[in-house]
Amino acid sequence: MEKSFEKKGLTPKSENISEWYQDVVLKAGLADYSDVRGCMIIRPYGYAIWENIQKTLDVWFKEDGVENAYFPLFIPMSLLAKEKEHLKGFSPELAVVTHGGGEELAEPYAVRPTSETIMYKSFKKWISSYRDLPLKINQWCNVVRWEKRTYLFLRTTEFLWQEGHTVHITEAEAEAMMFKALRWYQKIYEEYLALSPYVGRKSENEKFAGAKTTYSIEAVMPNGKSLQAATSHNLADNFSKVFEIEFTDDQGMKHNPFQTSWGLSTRAIGGLILSHGDDSGLILPPQIAPVQVVILPVFSKAGTNNTEIRAKAEQLANELKLAQIRVTLDADETHSLGYKINAWELKGVPLRLELGEREMAENLVSATRRDNFEKLKFNQQNLTNAVKQALTDIQASLYARNKVLKTELTKEVKDYTAFKQVLREQKVFVRVFWCEDKACEQQIKEETKATTRVLELEHIDQNEQEKCFHCGKSSRRQWLFAQSY
Repeated sequence: MEKSFEKKGLTPKSENISEWYQDVVLKAGLADYSDVRGCMIIRPYGYAIWENIQKTLDVWFKEDGVENAYFPLFIPMSLLAKEKEHLKGFSPELAVVTHGGGEELAEPYAVRPTSETIMYKSFKKWISSYRDLPLKINQWCNVVRWEKRTYLFLRTTEFLWQEGHTVHITEAEAEAMMFKALRWYQKIYEEYLALSPYVGRKSENEKFAGAKTTYSIEAVMPNGKSLQAATSHNLADNFSKVFEIEFTDDQGMKHNPFQTSWGLSTRAIGGLILSHGDDSGLILPPQIAPVQVVILPVFSKAGTNNTEIRAKAEQLANELKLAQIRVTLDADETHSLGYKINAWELKGVPLRLELGEREMAENLVSATRRDNFEKLKFNQQNLTNAVKQALTDIQASLYARNKVLKTELTKEVKDYTAFKQVLREQKVFVRVFWCEDKACEQQIKEETKATTRVLELEHIDQNEQEKCFHCGKSSRRQWLFAQSY
């Protein structure tokens, strides 16, 4: 194994997960550093993962009547300042343009940290009657938040995301939309990225600035840290009042509508990388992998049957493509078989197929699963069905493995002494009864760096007679605490 590390230049994940992560992102061709502090270049292989996430979500959005639009990158500071809590929440991260065209601007512009304010000024013009509702808008765009400490994909100054914004007649409709978006995110993580996240409500301290309630997808990373992986917000009628968005109902009465916003960003790729890699590199779940199968023809030095091997490999690749399987044929003869195996393992391609003289003689294809390195033999005549089954098995295996990890990295404790002891020994999620007081939460954060992650959906209606693990006040529900990215 040491030789493979030397060839790939990889820090083993089992030794240092942070260095391993940086190595994999760079060496697998996912992203690169740029000349702008805190901003990254997303390379084609990394962007292809984002495209697969985007294509999947976009179909679900449009099936629900959500329409894509685009709004400006620059937001007048006067607009951002209209909702005071919103401005306060984003002020530390704002990038502000004060000059343009060689002159000082009459009014500074914020570079988009999120689009509520600039969108909702337009919504005021677009909405006048109940017949205009619901309004469901999404945009795929970039945003800028001036981060002090950055980490490729996980936390960058500029990143890509989608942000959905909807407007409804009743708060019940808005609440239902918020949960629908939350379930979309849960589905993309569980069924496509093969992750088993925690899903629930954020605390008052941790909710989105200006929202009534925020719900979140919290992914459990292998180092025990939490990754806030997507959020969905019930904005109630807060923003509609500020921006004077009104509709006339069927009785001629004017009302402020109720709104939601929800988003998922390229940090999802960071969580994917951290969760599914090993000492040999990245492991990608088949549902989201840009390349699901790589075929490596094994040419002989004598070259006796190489033409036939290449032709058969091309035929099998075309058969898989016709079955909508994302396949690459690597027939490059300038690199050795070992080099190519290492390279594709590093990139995390779920299934590797090899075809040489022995396989041609036996009418077989040799296969290797990336998730567990299991060796398989597939009949050439039934290759498509065998590959589909293997990809299904790999997807299920990765999800099951992550679900076990989540359980192993979650502890329950009763008191603050045990809480601190657990976090001293290992970074984990800790489930505790908590009083839900802001000051109590802030003190816990200052002393342990752990914050509330979510009140799990299944615990929202919990009604126990317990004491807060930290301050001893009355508590009825268990919350998850963890340190986060």
